[in-house]
Amino acid sequence: MIPFSILDLSPIVAGSTPTQALHNSLDLALHAEQLGFNRYWVAEHHNMPGIASAATSVVIGYIAGGTTTIRVGAGGIMLPNHSPLVIAEQFGTLESLYPGRIDLGLGRAPGADQVTARALRREATDVDTFPQDVVELMHYFQPDESNQFVQAIPGVGLAIPVWILGSSLFGAQLAAMLGLPYAFASHFSPTQLMRALEVYRSRFKPSEYLKEPYAMVAVNVVAADTDQEAERLFTSVQQQFLHIRRGKARQMQPPVDDLTALWPDYELAGIEQVLSCSAVGSPETVQRGLANLIEQTKADELIISVPIYDHQARRHSVEIAAQVRDELTKGDKKLAAL
Repeated sequence: MIPFSILDLSPIVAGSTPTQALHNSLDLALHAEQLGFNRYWVAEHHNMPGIASAATSVVIGYIAGGTTTIRVGAGGIMLPNHSPLVIAEQFGTLESLYPGRIDLGLGRAPGADQVTARALRREATDVDTFPQDVVELMHYFQPDESNQFVQAIPGVGLAIPVWILGSSLFGAQLAAMLGLPYAFASHFSPTQLMRALEVYRSRFKPSEYLKEPYAMVAVNVVAADTDQEAERLFTSVQQQFLHIRRGKARQMQPPVDDLTALWPDYELAGIEQVLSCSAVGSPETVQRGLANLIEQTKADELIISVPIYDHQARRHSVEIAAQVRDELTKGDKKLAAL
């Protein structure tokens, strides 16, 4: 069975609050845990009116504290925004509180616009030190060494899985070089997906962390009982990306019946490309879409984003995704028996 996981941005929908968004995230995590999902990740974004997961480590602690078995982690921490020591201490603390359940995914994007990046005290050159920062961070998790003056406490000697995240070839090359698992952000940047996977797998060097390459692929899943209803629900995330492109990010808007009445065709075409790695439709349609994605990418794991305005509809979409996972597993077993 290929594992399915969840990527959550804790969406703040129009007319709601960050408090409700975070409560919804915990509720969805509990639901995913009951449905057998592998991990539940939240992502770092800043100055975004529609995203409540800016304090990512805090949100991870909230979700891990409210669940019992599902792995919880960052998809990801934008490391150039932070000191590697501080992140090592934060995740060392999380691992100490919730042993064996914490993942640390690392990205090099700002997770914000340039003005906000400067407010985070991030310099334009910080991204150039990303590989060194990753190595420094991982070193803090190594067993205690008497000659290591600076230590992450908690953190020293803890086995916290570190992932490299990316939407380009840079992350693929780094993950391969360091022998780390790799997650590709194809749910919003699908263009280089296949090339990045090829680079990662062909250049992978076994390490103490991982003997063989392990690639996780991100995909939007907006599932409903009918194709028509799912396509309507999908208009919320389409609007969200259109607003961001116009420099007017806002809370997630309710779905609409006809996007073409609100936006010109050329803008919609651009968003269709950005969100092309999406499975939108009825259970049957979503199953076909995810089966094709797995076949094309040979992904070791799928992590699904469920960008839906209505929380109950999100829960239902996750239920359908779990059903699809189980159906795909049955199909694999049938093929194996032939």
